[in-house]
Amino acid sequence: MTAISQDVIDSQNQGADTTLSRDYDALGEQLTRRGVDINAITEKVAAFGVAVPSWGVGTGGTRFARFPGLGEPRDIFDKLDDCGVIHQLTGATPSVSLHIPWDKANASDLIAKAKDKGLRFDAMNSNTFQDQTEQQHSYKFGSLSHTDAATRKQAVDHNIECIELGKAIGSTALTVWVGDGSNFPGQTNLTAQFERYLDSAKEVYDKLPDDWRLYTEHKIYEPAFYSTVVQDWGTNYLIAQTLGDRAYCLVDLGHHAPNVNIEMIVARLIQFKKLGGFHFNDSKYGDDDLDTAAIDPYRLFLIFNELVDADDQGTLDQSLAHMLDQSHNVTDPIESLMQSAMEVQRAYAQALLVDRSALAAYQSNNDALMAAQELKRAFRTDVEVILAMGRVRKHCAADPIAAYRRSAYRDTVAKERPLVAAGSSGIV
Repeated sequence: MTAISQDVIDSQNQGADTTLSRDYDALGEQLTRRGVDINAITEKVAAFGVAVPSWGVGTGGTRFARFPGLGEPRDIFDKLDDCGVIHQLTGATPSVSLHIPWDKANASDLIAKAKDKGLRFDAMNSNTFQDQTEQQHSYKFGSLSHTDAATRKQAVDHNIECIELGKAIGSTALTVWVGDGSNFPGQTNLTAQFERYLDSAKEVYDKLPDDWRLYTEHKIYEPAFYSTVVQDWGTNYLIAQTLGDRAYCLVDLGHHAPNVNIEMIVARLIQFKKLGGFHFNDSKYGDDDLDTAAIDPYRLFLIFNELVDADDQGTLDQSLAHMLDQSHNVTDPIESLMQSAMEVQRAYAQALLVDRSALAAYQSNNDALMAAQELKRAFRTDVEVILAMGRVRKHCAADPIAAYRRSAYRDTVAKERPLVAAGSSGIV
C-alpha cells in the first residue's frame, strides 16, 4: 500500500496558504504584545512527537461487542501503513509502539517496513492479561503475581521475549501493564500477591539492556474489580523505587478515578524523578480510552503546564515517553489518532504561552484569582494556526483530516483488506 500522494497534500496547502499566513501573522502580532515569539513556539510544537500504538489503528470495542470498520489492518505491516499515513499528514507521530504477541514478526521485515514509512519503534508492550492459543498456563488468576510459579515464569519469559525483539528493532523501553488483582474480598492475600509481583518484575528488570527503561502502568480497576495489584500512582512509585534507577512510572490519563488531580500526580513524579511518560486518552467515568482531549482539554493543558514549568526549571526528564492509547469504537481510527496527536500538540503550545514570571509572582503573593486567570488566558488562546503552520513548514497537511478524506485512503485499503467478521467482544 502506497502512502497518500504528496500532490493531495500540496494542493490542499496551496488553497489554504493565503488565509493561514494572514491568520498566523495576526496571532503573531498579538503574541508579540505579550512578549512571545510565535516562530519559537511553532518550532517547539512542530518538533514535539507522540507515539502511535499499533493496536490503535484497528477498531476498538466494548465488553459486549465490537463493530469492525472498513479496511481494518490484517497484520502489523498493514498497521504500519496506516501509522505512516498518520505521520505523513500530521508530522506529529514519528514512532510506533508494538504489542506482542499481536505484532510479532521478523525483526528485519519490521525494520524495513518502518523505514519505508519514515517511522521508528517506540516502547515495546507485553501482554499477560490475555491467554494466547500456544501458551501452557492461563492468566485468568494473574500473571506476574500468580500463585503458581510456572505461570509467573511464563509471564516473565514473555516480557523477556519482548525485550529481545525490541533490541533487534531499535526500541529502548518496555511497558508492562498487568490485569492482576482480585474480584472478591479474601480471594487473595494482598501483601503476598504484591511481593510475588515485585519478585517477577525484578526478574524482568534485570534483563533490561543498560540503555533501556522499564515503564510500569497503574490502573485503578478492570479487569480486577475488587483490588488491582498496581492500582494507583503510589503503588507504581513504590515499584519504580524498588526495581531501580531505570524503572519509571507511566501515567495513563484514563486509569484514575473520576476527578483525581492527575496534574498533581505528574508534578510529584517529576519532583522525585520517577515520571516515565504518558499514555494519552480521555475519560468520562473511568478507563474509557476516549480520544485525547475529547472530554477535558483543560486537564490536558494543566498536565502540560506542569511539564513546561519543569522544563523551564531544568527538572524535566527529556527522555519522557509520549504515546496515544485509545479505543476507537465509532470513528475512523486514523482520523481519531490524527486528531488526538494534534490535541497533544495544542496543549503543549498553550502551556508554552503561560507567562511564567507573572504566574510565579501571583503564586508568591497568594493571588489565587490572577494565578488562575493567567492559566486560562493561555488556554483560551486559539493556537490552531501555530499547529497548522508547523505542519505546512514540514510539508505535512495544514488540515490533516480534510486531506485524508480527500485522498480516499480508507476506500482504497478497504478494497485490499477483507472485512473482518463482526460480533467479537473486547478491545482490539
